[in-house]
Amino acid sequence: MILEVAILNVIPGEENAFEKAFSLAQNIISKMAGYISHQLKGCIENSSRYILLVEWKTLADHTEGFRQSKEYQEWKRLLHHFYDPFPVVEHYKDIEL
Repeated sequence: MILEVAILNVIPGEENAFEKAFSLAQNIISKMAGYISHQLKGCIENSSRYILLVEWKTLADHTEGFRQSKEYQEWKRLLHHFYDPFPVVEHYKDIEL
């Protein structure tokens, strides 16, 4: 399992519109091959900052399967205009201890 982590800085004043758009966009990502789950959390200290956590079966499910799909174009249309700056996305793996 791979955890995608994205810090989303939304343009101040656009939080409600972003949340409404995300409620539509989550239906896109949840139908993608390799998708396991996702969570969107709002920051307590900064109301225009969110964190998006998405679990994928493999890294390729996100970077190739989702990002290279036609569905991703709709995701971009719904969400990308809300971000300033554009989010950095990182991927994490489980550590065996």
